[in-house]
Amino acid sequence: MESVKLSAVTPGKKLARGFAKVLHLRALIGTAQVDGLKNANENLKGEVNLDKGAINWTINSKDEELKEKIDNEAFLAKLFASTSTVKAAYAQLQFAQSPYDPDEVQAADHVVVSELKHLSELKQCYLKKQFDPTPETAILAAESKELQSVIKTYEITGKKLESQARLKESEVMFLREKLEEAIRQNKSIEKKLNQSGQLSVLDNLHISGLSHSHFSIALRHAVRSIRSFVRLIVDEMRAASWDVDAAINAIEHGVVYWIEDHKCYAIESFVCKEMFDSFHFPNFSLPNESLSERNKQQEWFFGRFNALKSMKAKEFLAENPRSSFAKFCRVKYSKLVHPKMEASFFGNLNQRSLLNAGEFPDTAFFASFTEMAKRVWLLHCLAFSFEPQASIFQVEKGCRFSDVYLESVNDEMFLQTLESEPHVAFTVVPGFRIGKTVIQCQVYLSAPNQGKKKSTSSKLR
Repeated sequence: MESVKLSAVTPGKKLARGFAKVLHLRALIGTAQVDGLKNANENLKGEVNLDKGAINWTINSKDEELKEKIDNEAFLAKLFASTSTVKAAYAQLQFAQSPYDPDEVQAADHVVVSELKHLSELKQCYLKKQFDPTPETAILAAESKELQSVIKTYEITGKKLESQARLKESEVMFLREKLEEAIRQNKSIEKKLNQSGQLSVLDNLHISGLSHSHFSIALRHAVRSIRSFVRLIVDEMRAASWDVDAAINAIEHGVVYWIEDHKCYAIESFVCKEMFDSFHFPNFSLPNESLSERNKQQEWFFGRFNALKSMKAKEFLAENPRSSFAKFCRVKYSKLVHPKMEASFFGNLNQRSLLNAGEFPDTAFFASFTEMAKRVWLLHCLAFSFEPQASIFQVEKGCRFSDVYLESVNDEMFLQTLESEPHVAFTVVPGFRIGKTVIQCQVYLSAPNQGKKKSTSSKLR
């Protein structure tokens, strides 16, 4: 067996060898660290240099964008300013046409041409990138120019509106004068129509020659005077600040009127009801006016008719203050004109007090009333001059319309109710029968759902 020889290593050698290894490793680490730090420093310096370049490039880019933005704003400000100037000049040009002002037209034309040239120059500068060297100043100047042009446009528009307003005022004055002239003419015509001379067609009329056409003429005059009195009542209501709609609704409740002016038919209906009340009685139901013992009643009534037809109501009342007609006027006035109405219209009850004392008021209102009363009285006298006497009738609310008995005062309702037949809302003017002749009753029509459906019927009053 071969023996192995082991080298004898002393402790001193082992320690020396360990120190040598440690020193060698430290040397290697130190060199690596120095090289790493050197390389790191060089890399850092390179990065810093790159960042400085990037910052400089970014700053330059932002400056250029800002400058371009300001230049564009200045260009747009000039563009809008020139456009506003052209608009103001065109407004001035239009205003100078009427009335024609050659100096203003020439000045406006010069401004328009100048600004169009300026706009063309702006276009070329924009295409060539030739902007204003001081854009901030250019913006302020353009905004000032635009503001001045806008102010000028508003001033011209204001002058134009003032001119139009003056023209309208002139037209209103002209139309008002025409209206006043038309009103005067209408009043003159109405006065002539209301005068007794308009019944001259009944002059020299003998009782044997009476016909329904004579009665129709007298009826038309009576209705005309009633409507004249109704207009006077409406005027007095408005002057006294009445709620006219409420008053009309109290007369005829729940009626839908085709137009606003039709509401007067309700007041006309009320006046007719009061004035024609007891028309079928020979004495009109007047107190102490019995005619039962009179002979030849036709001739007596026809004599009454002839006695009053040629006189004015005021004159007849002054000469015959205790006549049947005078009594008729007192009774009808007290029923038709309520004390509250009279007090509201005139502030007192003087007219009623004079009537109660046997006198007659000298007012335009009472004169209009007596003229209406005269026409109704004459119609009554004429009705009893026939043999058989003329009779009066009206139709009830809700009746179907009949061409035989009825005449519509609002034909528009036929256009509204094409699919269904219109019905009577209320009677405006009563109808009359003279023998076999029927004088139609004037009615206001409504839709079927406004009134209860009934057969057409007549009702003597």
